[in-house]
Amino acid sequence: METKNENSDVLHAEEFKNQANEAFKGHKFSNAIDLYTKAIELNSNNAVYWANRAFAHTKLEEYGSAIQDASKAIEVDSKYSKGYYRRGAAYLAMGKFKDALKDFQQVKRLSPNDPDATRKLRECEKAVMKLKFEEAISVPVSERRSVAESVDFHTIEVEPQYSGARIEGEEVSLDFVKTMMEDFKNQKTLHKRYAYQIVLQTRQILLELPSLIDISVPNGKHITVCGDVHGQFYDLLNIFELNGLPSEENPYLFNGDFVDRGSFSVEIILTLFAFKCMCPSSIYLARGNHESKSMNKIYGFEGEVRSKLSEKFVDLFAEVFCYLPLAHVINGKVFVVHGGLFSVDGVKLSDIRAIDRFCEPPEEGLMCELLWSDPQPLPGRGPSKRGVGLSFGGDVTKRFLQDNNLELLVRSHEVKDEGYEVEHDGKLITVFSAPNYCDQMGNKGAFIRFEAPDMKPNIVTFSAVPHPDVKPMAYANNFLRMFN
Repeated sequence: METKNENSDVLHAEEFKNQANEAFKGHKFSNAIDLYTKAIELNSNNAVYWANRAFAHTKLEEYGSAIQDASKAIEVDSKYSKGYYRRGAAYLAMGKFKDALKDFQQVKRLSPNDPDATRKLRECEKAVMKLKFEEAISVPVSERRSVAESVDFHTIEVEPQYSGARIEGEEVSLDFVKTMMEDFKNQKTLHKRYAYQIVLQTRQILLELPSLIDISVPNGKHITVCGDVHGQFYDLLNIFELNGLPSEENPYLFNGDFVDRGSFSVEIILTLFAFKCMCPSSIYLARGNHESKSMNKIYGFEGEVRSKLSEKFVDLFAEVFCYLPLAHVINGKVFVVHGGLFSVDGVKLSDIRAIDRFCEPPEEGLMCELLWSDPQPLPGRGPSKRGVGLSFGGDVTKRFLQDNNLELLVRSHEVKDEGYEVEHDGKLITVFSAPNYCDQMGNKGAFIRFEAPDMKPNIVTFSAVPHPDVKPMAYANNFLRMFN
């Protein structure tokens, strides 16, 4: 028999759930998670609360946490189809198609007449079949030839009717980059000959760089660090409007995740690469977790490249992304990396320099953790909310900085309401430069200017600007679009 207290807890839990649902509708996903947590603390035997919290985690790309919550919903009620549905969606977002397929098969068993469940199962089956086919025809890494070596852009003819930006000779000039950006702004495309030239020249530059780059900023000069831009080209133009174009006097460091999600990723990557060709010291580029085949296949870049350029460019970008450096140190003081720190103490900068980065990101180890990890408020280390990498506390940050005579860790990888967040007693700053991420998060973007010699962070925030009516994920895997 239920006591009054138990009845009261159940009622209060429902109130928290209703508040959480409202927060979710307003795209306040972190707030929704906090409220669902309160509901769960009062009544942990309601599968709906666990499944709803899983959905909110998915919206924040915390797929590891989403899988845990959805599994708990299934444990509470094994016939609750939403639990399997939410877990399947999270597996899918991580590229774990076979695990996703099992969950969608269960959804179909529990809801045989649900047309939505049938459609998603069919799409998932197609994705798994495609994966199996690609695995069957793939060439072993040791036997793969460089795509770049099979392309000679000089032999590609530019039709007389082409009216867009042109590279005169071998050198990428500022005039060319400006014209190309203006063309992109007006939704015009760049001729494939020049796209090849930019990507191939960038490849050559990146190939010769170490995995960790030391940047020297002279006294009185500055550098600007930007976080994820995720295919939001019009917001990138706004950064340049606010802070000036990249040049030797006005250098930038873009800290990974240039592509995916936003539907102008081709425009972003060609612009960043063109600046690299024009003046290598005007722009530094670090790899993010989205500069990888597995992510690009799911989150839109691969489809966009196929649509705007060609199949060969898909392979070429995949190759060149493997050449991107993994981390930067500015003036021996500021360590800049896309994701975060490591599952073990004692990692030295020399260990990062020694990483053989010329590959797809592995699922564990230093390279994986650099690209995927996130800070946590508690000390020590914990499991990753994303299901890849780990979470690390302020004590881990402090020890790493001390061990390497550094003062500050700057990383990106996470949406922040204000575009940035300072954590770990001021020793860690997250910077994220894609405002109103995916056209729905309502966040600001930010960038950080460091001036030598003191290298104190000066953070500038900005809001999203309008863009043409092309939705985020417009080129993404059909199946994943259903969940966004």
